[in-house]
Amino acid sequence: MLFTSNKLIWTRKPKEYQISDDKIEIVTLPHTDLWQRTYYNFQNDNAPVLQMATEERFFSFVVKTEFDGKHRFDQCGVVVYLDSENWLKASIECENEVMQHLGSVVTNGGYSDWATTEICASIKSMWYRLSRRDNDFCVENSFDGNIFKQMRICHLDKANDKINFGIYACSPEDSSFVATFTNMEIKECQWKRHDGQQPDEPSLNE
Repeated sequence: MLFTSNKLIWTRKPKEYQISDDKIEIVTLPHTDLWQRTYYNFQNDNAPVLQMATEERFFSFVVKTEFDGKHRFDQCGVVVYLDSENWLKASIECENEVMQHLGSVVTNGGYSDWATTEICASIKSMWYRLSRRDNDFCVENSFDGNIFKQMRICHLDKANDKINFGIYACSPEDSSFVATFTNMEIKECQWKRHDGQQPDEPSLNE
């Protein structure tokens, strides 16, 4: 399974972009974002998303991102976008001249969450590895493409059988930047089956 240009499908195509089999560039438009309801109460569903479809239930997708975002919330990264109310994304989001947020958002049933950690604002490149095991997903990040660290394990209720996965970029406020994606590769699932603690025994009262 290859992540190649002839297999990719846009959800909201941007005005400016370049696609080849080894590099994708997206120029973001101002006021584009993905978010649903939680805390802020608004619903934003207008970010460009470029994905391929698969029924493979066990795989890992790796991509390197490079970006020159300078404005608050500028972001680009990996995504599993099923529909407007069911998706996950992972990226770096600009904050200020000192720090930015490396984080992930998981949206189930129209409500988003946001889990982050602060990193230095000087970082302008990041690798991501997105792995699927049925309806469960693991997102990892790496500074060099070799050593990956876990960011998030999550579940998508609607990730049954066929899903879409890929990349996205957006600028939620009045901004625009160039996001570059390279080293895109689909591998055998690198997120191994859990072989530790066993599930609880059913309760006698159930």
